[in-house]
Amino acid sequence: MKEKIKTLGELKASGYKPRSIKQELRDNLIAALKNGSPLFEEIKGYEETVIPQLQTAILSQHNIILLGLRGQAKTRLSRLMVQLLDEYVPVIEGSELNDDPMQPLSRYGHDRITVLGDETPITWMHRNDRYTEKLATPDVSVADLIGDLDPIKAAALKLSYADERVIHYGLIPRSHRCIFVINELPDLQARIQVSLFNILQEGDIQIRGFKLRLPLDIEFVFTANPEDYTNRGSIVTPLKDRIGSQILTHYPKTIETSAAITAQEAGVAKDQKDFITISPLLSRLIEQIAFEARKSEYIDQKSGVSARLTISAYENLYSVVQRRMLMNKETTGIARISDLYGIIPSITGKVELVYEGELEGISNVAITLIGKAIRTEFLNHFPDPGKSKKNKLKNVYAEIIEWFREGNELDLLAMGTHKDYEQALHKVAGLLDIVRAHSKTKDSKEVTLMMEFVLHGLAEFSQISKKKLEAVVKFSDLVGSIFNMQSGEEEN
Repeated sequence: MKEKIKTLGELKASGYKPRSIKQELRDNLIAALKNGSPLFEEIKGYEETVIPQLQTAILSQHNIILLGLRGQAKTRLSRLMVQLLDEYVPVIEGSELNDDPMQPLSRYGHDRITVLGDETPITWMHRNDRYTEKLATPDVSVADLIGDLDPIKAAALKLSYADERVIHYGLIPRSHRCIFVINELPDLQARIQVSLFNILQEGDIQIRGFKLRLPLDIEFVFTANPEDYTNRGSIVTPLKDRIGSQILTHYPKTIETSAAITAQEAGVAKDQKDFITISPLLSRLIEQIAFEARKSEYIDQKSGVSARLTISAYENLYSVVQRRMLMNKETTGIARISDLYGIIPSITGKVELVYEGELEGISNVAITLIGKAIRTEFLNHFPDPGKSKKNKLKNVYAEIIEWFREGNELDLLAMGTHKDYEQALHKVAGLLDIVRAHSKTKDSKEVTLMMEFVLHGLAEFSQISKKKLEAVVKFSDLVGSIFNMQSGEEEN
């Protein structure tokens, strides 16, 4: 249609009928649901919770607020609503307010139709251009959002300030017939929020005492973090009352969902994907770190732990392996359990600590989270070392523990070659037998990884000692390491 129709007369002849954006979203959603068309496919974990509520809000033709902690896909969800818009809509050519040719809003639109009639030229606006997003910050002004009087325009056109043509419109009027998103709404000053009242309900705007009836057609979507209500600001009650639906978002509820989001969003370079192997075990451990962080007593749970933590960690894990490959001149690489310590920078910048966490130190908190993730995941693959220790006759880890008790130690170098890594692990008596007995994998490289996993697991269950040094992870006898520590303290 858009290729053939160039004027208002041609548009009338085509049978085009204007619709409000809320009606447009509603009609297209109804059609998609009837046809079973996929909606919001990029959003995982919300299929039974957030997305049904969002669809209900659209069917109700509501303005919407998405309320949730950081990293819960609020902005992504807003952007995907564009999929429910018509692919193209007609606009009066040159209109800064996206005037519908059949229902012009601005003075410019009315004047063009008055002068040109059915010969009024029109253009077609793609749905991707019908989305506007503004991050609320304390310095946002009414002029930014609503508009202001333009003295230069008044002088150039020789108009008085009482003429609406002297108004320089802000983002919201320029988003007529669009989806307009304000992120982090509580950060917007209360007086700025008040300026939105009439737009949402009465359909008029006020600029420096100039009152203009302007029934804007906008789908408003707001996002907010519950933490902001007390820490940085609040949503004024009359504005909140004018928002039709409040939808609560959440973090992924399962490791599998979280891993699928991470795999979808992570920006891993092609040369890393092609030559580096990341075991599903390590992917689960990365996700488990985030789950542990979301219940840690060291981390401020009101602030939340973003999904960006696992995405950044996944990217860093690939890079840790690639760096080792380059240094050792290896053509392929395999991620190790000890490589998880290389993702600490991805953790330290993504969490907010409470007082107890500040005392521990951010790096120590990150190491603790890695340890807890290993401990949790270990029980999904191997027997509980605590129970095995109590039952001395059937302690499946006895041979490994005894090997360290005899004074043996194991150093896993962060930058060691894969051959050195394998040889070091195979020195530990009984380690390979445990993996063969309890792991179904037959792949030799995966077996080696599981052997290291056993050592980390035993250390987290206090069966052997583990020390994380700058470039090495050292495993040794638990009792011997305690005595050595006490001896060192006495010497000091």
